[in-house]
Amino acid sequence: MPVKRSLIALGATLLGSIAGCTAAPGEPAGAEYRIGRYFAAFNDAADQGDQAQSEFLRKTQHPDFADQVCELNGLTVRAYPALSTLRPDPEWAPGDAEPPRGQVYVLAVSLTLRRAGTPLAEQIGSERVTILRDQVYGFAPCLSEE
Repeated sequence: MPVKRSLIALGATLLGSIAGCTAAPGEPAGAEYRIGRYFAAFNDAADQGDQAQSEFLRKTQHPDFADQVCELNGLTVRAYPALSTLRPDPEWAPGDAEPPRGQVYVLAVSLTLRRAGTPLAEQIGSERVTILRDQVYGFAPCLSEE
């Protein structure tokens, strides 16, 4: 009987340690989910046109950079995030600015730039988003057709 109890205790310990390994250290629970929903809403706005996407970008621009939103000028952007690449990036700051408030994350994103539904350009790069007070914020892009 003592061996059987020892095996049960060992099994419970192993299951407990596996269950506790679902989030990376320093990463708030649900960050991947919330950021995924942010990009889904970003694309939903693109599907409604450039004005809807511009409004979405204004609403979700990080409050520390609210005065730095660029207009889309008839363009829309679809984003395809690789959420498996999501990781904290606490030292990042845009340009010469101070790091934004909140938890900063970086992830790989494929972007498709369109005008009236016609693809103009594609790009793969790193994008930053932040979570501040349970809200996901981005940094609105300034686009050109060059």
